[in-house]
Amino acid sequence: MSAYFIIQINVTNPENYKDYIPQVTPLVKKFGGEYIVRGGKSENVEGNWPYERTVVLKFPSFDMAKKWHDSEEYKPIRKIRE
Repeated sequence: MSAYFIIQINVTNPENYKDYIPQVTPLVKKFGGEYIVRGGKSENVEGNWPYERTVVLKFPSFDMAKKWHDSEEYKPIRKIRE
């Protein structure tokens, strides 16, 4: 069964984020993931929404999503966006 990883963020350092994207994309694919929602214009039409960016990743399973997130390869990349 597919699993979805939903990321909601505010980009506070655009330069770091530019470095993060080309490194994380191939790693997501390596673990069988694909981008369902990524970037583009968004507009909040109801209620308060504190995030400027939402990303949705689809993995073949919950196990693969966790393996990607917890992988040794992702740890240094994750630090770039923190």
